[in-house]
Amino acid sequence: MNNMESIKAHVLALPEMAAWPEIASLFERAASKPRPDWDWPVLACQAVGGDVEVATVGAAAIACMYISIILVDDMLDEDPRGEHLRSGNGPTANMALAFQAAAFRVVEQAAVSAERRAALTASLARLALATALGQHRDVQRLGGEEDYWKVVRAKSTPFYGTALHLGALLGNASAEVAEGLRDLGVLFGEIIQIHDDLLDAFQAPATPDWTQGRPNLLILYGRTADHTDRVRFMNLLPQIDDPQALREAQQILIHCGAASYCAYHLAKCHQEVRQLLDSLPLPDPTPMIDLRKQLMQPLIQLLSDKLQSASSEAEIPTELMDLLE
Repeated sequence: MNNMESIKAHVLALPEMAAWPEIASLFERAASKPRPDWDWPVLACQAVGGDVEVATVGAAAIACMYISIILVDDMLDEDPRGEHLRSGNGPTANMALAFQAAAFRVVEQAAVSAERRAALTASLARLALATALGQHRDVQRLGGEEDYWKVVRAKSTPFYGTALHLGALLGNASAEVAEGLRDLGVLFGEIIQIHDDLLDAFQAPATPDWTQGRPNLLILYGRTADHTDRVRFMNLLPQIDDPQALREAQQILIHCGAASYCAYHLAKCHQEVRQLLDSLPLPDPTPMIDLRKQLMQPLIQLLSDKLQSASSEAEIPTELMDLLE
C-alpha cells in the first residue's frame, strides 16, 4: 500500500466519515490530487531511521490539518474556488472543525508509547493554535514587513514544521532531533511562502495578492522600499486589473530590487537549512537533502526566467546563483 492509500485508510476508517458523507467526499477529492507535503512525516521518519509504516498515521493527521486550514483560508480570502461557495459558509466551517478534530483522532491510532502519543497530540495542538493566530493576523491586513513575517511565521510555517516533527516523533527520534526537524520544516515553510509570493506576484491576470492586498513580500517591497519607481508603482496599483498596468508593475518589481530581495531571503534560508542539516545526527539525511533540492530548484528557475525576460541587461543576483551550488 502506498502512502496516499495508507493516509486514506487511516482517515476513512474514522466512524464519523461513514456517518458524514459530505466530509468523506471532500476528503476523497482532496486526496485525488498530488499532495507531496502530506508525505513529509514519512520522510522525516525515514531520516531518523524509523518505521515508515508507522509514520503514515502522522501523514494522515497532517492531511486532515491541511484540509482544515485550506477550508478556513478560502473563506477568509473569499477564494472563488473555495468549498464555501459549494457547500455554504456554515457547513464548511463545521467541516473545517471536523477535519481538525480528525487529526487528533487519527494520531490515537499511532503504534507508539503513551508518552509519544501525548507528544504527537501536543504538536498538533501547537499547530492549530499557531495557525489560528496567523489567520487572525492575516485578515487584519497589517502593513509593514515586520507584520508580514509575523503572519508567515504564525500561519504558514508551523504546518511544515509540525509535519517533520510528527514524523520524527513517530520514528522514535530524541526530543532534540525532533525539535531540530521542526526547525528545519519552519525554514522550508518560509521558502515555500516566498515561492508562493513570487508566483502570485508574476501571474496574469492579477492575483488576489494584488487586488485584495494580501501579504506578499515582493508587492510589499514595491510599495514601501525607497526606490525611484515607487510613486509610479503606487499609481499602477488601482489599475492592476488592466493587463498593461500589471505588466508594468511586474517589471518594476524586478528592476526595483524586489526580486533580488526575495533572493536574499532565499539564500539566507538556504544557508540556515544547510547548517541545521549538518548539525542534526540523522541516520539517513538523504530525504531532507532531497526535499531541500526539490524546494529550491523551482524558485531558482522562476527568478532566473523573470529576470532574464525583463531585460537583456538584467543580472541574476549573486545570492540566487549561490542557490545552484
